[in-house]
Amino acid sequence: MSLVYWILILNLWVFKASSLQAGSRAVLREIADNNGSGNDPKDYAVELNATNFDAVLKDTPATYALVEFFAHWCPACRNYKPHYEKVARLFNGPNAVHPGIVLMTRVDCALKINTKLCDKFSVGHYPMLFWGPPTKFSAGWSSDQAKSKLRVIDDGRTAERLLNWINKQIGSSYGLDDENFENEHLSPNISDPGQIARAVYDVEEATATAFDIILEHKMIKSGTRASLIKFLQLLAAHHPSRRCRKGSAEVLVNFDDLCPLDMWSSAGHDVDTTNMVGVLHNFHICGKDVPRGYWMFCRGSRNDTRGFSCGLWVLMHSLSVRIEDGESQSTFTSVCDFIHNFFICEECRQHFYEMCSSVKSPFKTARDFALWLWSAHNEVNERLMKEEASLQTGDPKFPKIIWPPKQLCPSCQDKGSSQIEWNRDEVYKFLISYYRNTLVSLYKEKGLLAEDGTNVFLDESSTNAVAVPVGAALAIALASCAFGALACYWRSQQKSRKYFHQLHSLKNI
Repeated sequence: MSLVYWILILNLWVFKASSLQAGSRAVLREIADNNGSGNDPKDYAVELNATNFDAVLKDTPATYALVEFFAHWCPACRNYKPHYEKVARLFNGPNAVHPGIVLMTRVDCALKINTKLCDKFSVGHYPMLFWGPPTKFSAGWSSDQAKSKLRVIDDGRTAERLLNWINKQIGSSYGLDDENFENEHLSPNISDPGQIARAVYDVEEATATAFDIILEHKMIKSGTRASLIKFLQLLAAHHPSRRCRKGSAEVLVNFDDLCPLDMWSSAGHDVDTTNMVGVLHNFHICGKDVPRGYWMFCRGSRNDTRGFSCGLWVLMHSLSVRIEDGESQSTFTSVCDFIHNFFICEECRQHFYEMCSSVKSPFKTARDFALWLWSAHNEVNERLMKEEASLQTGDPKFPKIIWPPKQLCPSCQDKGSSQIEWNRDEVYKFLISYYRNTLVSLYKEKGLLAEDGTNVFLDESSTNAVAVPVGAALAIALASCAFGALACYWRSQQKSRKYFHQLHSLKNI
């Protein structure tokens, strides 16, 4: 009996000792892993695969693209990665030094999902680098293509040599030590009217950022729900980006299920919206395949200037020149309520609300609303000019100005006066040309913009999202078979409800 007892004690002691030893090894391994991960260089190159390769390269705002084909098991590829990332940090990510010029990406040919994609480019060794216009990558490459727009980089085995090769191609003088927001090539937005064409990407960025802020700060409440619905209606109908129109409509299709009208009435004002916010985060309101994180038209010379606020202004101006006359007052209300409820800068929000409250009579035409918004923007600029001059907080390369300057619209200002006297007819013509026609020109070139119209049902007077998804779903169904299936499902769930709809003409979603 005692022998059995001591055998059990011995086994228990051995088990405990081995467990402690294993646990110690696990802790040490975790510490080592954490220390090691802290020293790893950050990945700036965008990882692509066969499922998103064409979409990302088609939609990027960058002028050039660089694709590295590699294999994760290849020692030479692992050694080359730090060199590639040193160059990628200059062009990719939210802190890119020279954004919007080169999109640097990587494709792992060792993954089975990428086998056909790598064969399409006749990848014969690792790493293999390709350079060219982003839209030209969809056709692939082979060595016998004499007229291919893609080039194989044969002199980029170090970060220095790769960047020198890029500099020769685009006539630049970038260096590996270049710091963020010290870009001597940054040009003021008034010098080149064509730069507004690139702002469509900033409008997408601003829309996505605004949506993220609303969710992160849990700003959807019983008193703000209706204003968000109306603004999403506006985006689904008139956003300059087709991606954002689709994304806004998809949010509307699901909004009633995720955020029902009686959500607060049954439980009071203290409602846990964590689950709702988590699900809404899965909706990419302006698409998920486009690499984001830098500003194009709205980029400031300092990290704390322009950016989101500029993108939001461009969004509002672009909406103002896309609406119909009958939508002018509802658009005014939607924009004012959205800024008042969801713009997180308290002073800016209050000032905008005061400008909205000063309007005493409803707008009857789209022209009236567009010119009011233009005038309001100048009022904001005039106020900020004085504050930034006294506090020296403005962007030295983008000082606030009364807009548009003569460089952009000589006919907008009448001559022969010491003070600016605006020709409002010419200003409105300029707004249409600048924010409606030129703004989307890059999308037209890439075939991302549909110009045909679609008639759908929309109830602007309702504060309930239920009236919206039907219209949004119908528009989506006409534009996309995938969304059509979703619309049919939604309608099948709503057979017992009765709605009253008013016919409106919306842009193709």
